[in-house]
Amino acid sequence: MTTLADPVPGGRPGDVERACALSGELAARGVHGVVLAYVDTAGIGRVKTIPTAKLPSAAAWGVGMSPVFDTFLADDSAVSTDVLGSPDGDLRLYPDLDQLTVLGAQPGWAWAPVDRITQDGEPHPGCTRTFLRRVVELAARRHRVAFRAAVEIEWAVGLGSAPAGEFVPAVSGPAYGAVRQVELSDCTADLLAACAAQGVDVEQVHPEYAAGQFEISVGALDPVAAADRSVLLRQTVRAVAQRHGLRVSFAPAVTGEGVGNGGHLHLSAWRDGVNLHSGGTRRHGMTADAESFAAGILGHLPGLMAVTAPSPASYLRLRPAQWAGVFTAWGLETRETAVRVVKGTAGLREHAANLEVKPVDLAANPYLALGCVLSAGLDGLAAGTALPEETTGDPARLGAEEAAARGVRRLPVSLEEAVAAFRADERVRAALGPVLADAVIAVRLGEIDAVAGLDDARVAAAYRWVY
Repeated sequence: MTTLADPVPGGRPGDVERACALSGELAARGVHGVVLAYVDTAGIGRVKTIPTAKLPSAAAWGVGMSPVFDTFLADDSAVSTDVLGSPDGDLRLYPDLDQLTVLGAQPGWAWAPVDRITQDGEPHPGCTRTFLRRVVELAARRHRVAFRAAVEIEWAVGLGSAPAGEFVPAVSGPAYGAVRQVELSDCTADLLAACAAQGVDVEQVHPEYAAGQFEISVGALDPVAAADRSVLLRQTVRAVAQRHGLRVSFAPAVTGEGVGNGGHLHLSAWRDGVNLHSGGTRRHGMTADAESFAAGILGHLPGLMAVTAPSPASYLRLRPAQWAGVFTAWGLETRETAVRVVKGTAGLREHAANLEVKPVDLAANPYLALGCVLSAGLDGLAAGTALPEETTGDPARLGAEEAAARGVRRLPVSLEEAVAAFRADERVRAALGPVLADAVIAVRLGEIDAVAGLDDARVAAAYRWVY
């Protein structure tokens, strides 16, 4: 469980003493430095690192970092809003000691996610981790609801020896094929070992559909910890691959055509220790609140995609017949619908039943994505929104009249369309607050301008190695 209290200058009660003890423990284990990690609006992981001995100081007073990164683009150029993007000012990064992890694939290093506060000790309105924590707190206070969440991680493995900028798959063989598992056996074994050393409970790791593609699935946690874990996992996958002379890409589209990398979200809502997605009287065992939660997500999906599919490259992946979920439709175990109801195996349903939200990729800031999707679901829950008729099979095969009757329509086909839908979605923007909402719009428009006039192959190349 993550700490829900905001950091404060001087440290919260017990933080400095705890950091002193942890610093000694880390040094005794040969850990020399700590990576302080967060994710910017463009979905890029940003870090500062400190010597292990400086952990108590970081717990008390934070570490400096410019707020300008809230409006950085994926190519490290910057845009601005009326609040963010200036060279002025400073923030303090405070590590979450509950999530401090010794890195299994980077000897000598530990890792911790951070919250960002201002020099005056106030929560930074652009801190996406703080935003997600606020959503979780609001759900508990207003609706007595807690959540469990997990982020699927897909990546493409390329040869480290490939020409600069190019992607050459490191494995051959068919999708989900045993050939791929054997060819990358040593690397994936080391990945499992690193995850185990870091306390990450891996459900499965396997070859996936696209060239050189693999996926890792992990157990569900509270949403903030799940977002933290997704950042940690990518750090781990990248580090393990590099030690094997390989290079990995989590970009939505590594090439201009074919299946890309997703970052599907799995969510379940709980009240008083009971999973609302199982044992209810509504469709497929859902309770009324679970149905309304799913309906809220489904109804807000067009605007949500400015957050869940935030890159121009995202829309190279979001195509019909690629299991990307590009229609406003839901169904039981239907992989072409945007929201997939997962009942779970008989005997495990009380624990395992959940929703999968599919039009999400790993260019998304996981704190932003989870916070906005949960806010959309809570909007549906509060309003008692009804789910439309269920879709079975491929929604692309529905006739126009039947699709309209079911409320099935194509989700945005470009980042421009997603930004327009986001601007029109007052509820999602209100959940973010004006500072973060404006940053999302400014960064997305900057990314659109950055690739204007490029064909699909060049768009994919522009983002291939930044995620």
